[in-house]
Amino acid sequence: MKRGKKYTESAAAFDKNQLFDTEEAFDHVVASSKAKFDETIELHVRLGVDSRHADQQVRGAVVLPNGTGKKVRTLVFAKGDNAKAAEEAGSDYVGAEDFVAKIQNENWFEFDVVIATPDMMGVIGRLGKVLGPKGLMPNPKAGTVTMNVAKAVQDAKAGKIEYRLDKTNIIHCPIGKASFGKEKLVENFNAIMGAIIKAKPAAAKGQYIKSCVVASTMGPGVKVNSAKLG
Repeated sequence: MKRGKKYTESAAAFDKNQLFDTEEAFDHVVASSKAKFDETIELHVRLGVDSRHADQQVRGAVVLPNGTGKKVRTLVFAKGDNAKAAEEAGSDYVGAEDFVAKIQNENWFEFDVVIATPDMMGVIGRLGKVLGPKGLMPNPKAGTVTMNVAKAVQDAKAGKIEYRLDKTNIIHCPIGKASFGKEKLVENFNAIMGAIIKAKPAAAKGQYIKSCVVASTMGPGVKVNSAKLG
């Protein structure tokens, strides 16, 4: 795969095989963000678990102290007082069966997070096949199936992100923008890594964090010394 000049220059600035302490890793990541747009900084963590087993799943959500740098659009499925609470909390869209129809008939996806009250899950169930693959299905573990929809909306707007294993036992998630600078990115990184470490399944054996890499959208991956993370 042919790489651009900026990527090649960034990759030559450090040893790609070296394991860096967190602060130094983010020095390299920020320096590697040379695109004309504000690059997203992403975290990729390989865990020593087997996602095929239910007792080794790692999934949850955490509010990043400095947000993600992205404007989050919320869709809340609720009725009555809960719908009113969601509107007052600033949700972009609030409704019930009307939005199910809009998604099914118009292929409408002008939202980033879906929140629902428990009584609405039967209605949303009809959207499982379209929301599931996009990672948009509300889930109690992520705090997106709740009676407190106002708090869920506020958390989502504040920079709450969900983390979950993929089929190769890796967690991929955004942790901010290059414009945040090193200090804010390190704070976000520590928050998400703390949550992942805390979520270690009891059934997990051996080394839990196999590898940890941070990278900007267009830049090379920088390896973080996972031995110092816990």
